[in-house]
Amino acid sequence: MLHPKLVRGFQIVMVTVMMAVSVVALASTKHYTVTAPDGVTLAVQESGDPHGPAVVFVHGLLGSHLSWDAQMSSPELQRYRLITYDLRGHGLSGKPTNADAYTDGRHWADDLAAVIAASDARGPVLVGWSLGAAVITNYLAAYGDERIAGAVYVGGVIELRPELIAPHPDVYRDLASPDLKTHLDAERTFLTLCFEIQPDPITFQRLLANAALASPQMQTAVLSMTVASAEGLGSTHKPLMLLYGARDSLVNAEHSIARATALNPRIRSKLYAQAGHAPFIEESDRFDRDLSDFIDAANPR
Repeated sequence: MLHPKLVRGFQIVMVTVMMAVSVVALASTKHYTVTAPDGVTLAVQESGDPHGPAVVFVHGLLGSHLSWDAQMSSPELQRYRLITYDLRGHGLSGKPTNADAYTDGRHWADDLAAVIAASDARGPVLVGWSLGAAVITNYLAAYGDERIAGAVYVGGVIELRPELIAPHPDVYRDLASPDLKTHLDAERTFLTLCFEIQPDPITFQRLLANAALASPQMQTAVLSMTVASAEGLGSTHKPLMLLYGARDSLVNAEHSIARATALNPRIRSKLYAQAGHAPFIEESDRFDRDLSDFIDAANPR
């Protein structure tokens, strides 16, 4: 017969192994594709707890699902079903060459609806960064809020209007340049402007390489994307929170909050005093806690 201390030690080892296996299982990522109504293929990824409350993350201009790496590996968020996808013209998703594929905001709304439907996400919380917030707004305008639990806008584009977007005309001009060196230098400048607190060099280089995957046609056309703000933000009755960095160099946080709350007085907002355009990267631990609190409140047990 084994000594009781050996039995107890064996039990502790087995519990530790099972916990490690559980963490690995949660950390594993599922990859698949979804086809949008206009035929564009969208790359989708899932991680976290497949049985937890669903969260759909929508990245911003020149990003991809890699923008959300800190959230995908966050211990705070592993109890949720974490769904990301690459926007049209970005990352591993399809890159149509016609301008209308990017200027018509309904296409972006249809993409998000297709991801929600194909993933069978029940009452997800939508999280949109920068341009991703405008995608959610167009989704709300086209599909309403019946299928979602709420939304969080991070450095969100409320409308593509000069008073809401910080002026960087040279950067946006050069993003559309046919000269490759000019174009790539503009992508580096744009990415640098995303952060008040710059990420570590490896993360920055990965995000920069990721930006280079974005479609040139998309970068030329997207600044003319329609955003149905009144119909989307103005009509939703589900919880909606705006999170901005007070030092955002790409979006005017104060004016954006004012415009959003004018459209919908029920909207809540929060400023991260030290962060720039990407609080979820710059202050990821704080962001993850705020997001977790929002998800739990939107999904009462």
